[in-house]
Amino acid sequence: MTEQPLSLVVLVSGSGSNLQAIIEAIDAGLPARIEVVISNRPQALALTRAASRNIPTRVIDHRECTSRDEFDARLDSLLSELDPQLVVLAGFMRILGDPLVRRWHGRMLNIHPSLLPDYRGLQTHRRVLEAGEQWHGCSVHYVTAELDGGPVIARARLEVHGNDDEASLKSRVHDCEHVLYPTVIDWIARGRLTLADDTPMLDNKPLRQALTFEAPQLMEAAS
Repeated sequence: MTEQPLSLVVLVSGSGSNLQAIIEAIDAGLPARIEVVISNRPQALALTRAASRNIPTRVIDHRECTSRDEFDARLDSLLSELDPQLVVLAGFMRILGDPLVRRWHGRMLNIHPSLLPDYRGLQTHRRVLEAGEQWHGCSVHYVTAELDGGPVIARARLEVHGNDDEASLKSRVHDCEHVLYPTVIDWIARGRLTLADDTPMLDNKPLRQALTFEAPQLMEAAS
């Protein structure tokens, strides 16, 4: 375990349910500290969640930027000022440009609602249902310049039920996200997880393939 809590900056765009899960995990012993929550949307509920816990917030409204490059430059400047050990994307709905991502290589995580490398991009729950897939889930990965293409650390897999619709499937995947994301952050905070030459290293062993947890066992372990 590190001597000091891992310093986090969390990027958000929406309701902040993953942010809330991370806050609650910290309350339960995850050795990390959220320094600032940053959003591209001034009205994001996630900002209210952060403020209710006295976590500082900042807004970089993408609508006030003349280009993606300007937004990225402003975000990079703020991140450089804060200098967190880890940048956590938690429902952050902006595609970040190559220069910014490369500068934060190995220090930026994302969670994606699919079993990567399948179903990158948006509308994953709908696409999984339309394709008649048996399995769905979520993945935590390091962020690289390739959209949803960075090294995958861990996945949570659940079976698609015959009566699932988009809303029910999304809800079940969210439940998995709220356990899997804090778990991976905890590994980093305790010095168990690093990135070496684009290969995740867990307990000094290379993860040639992402760790895949079955959702029922993952949820049971967290209860």
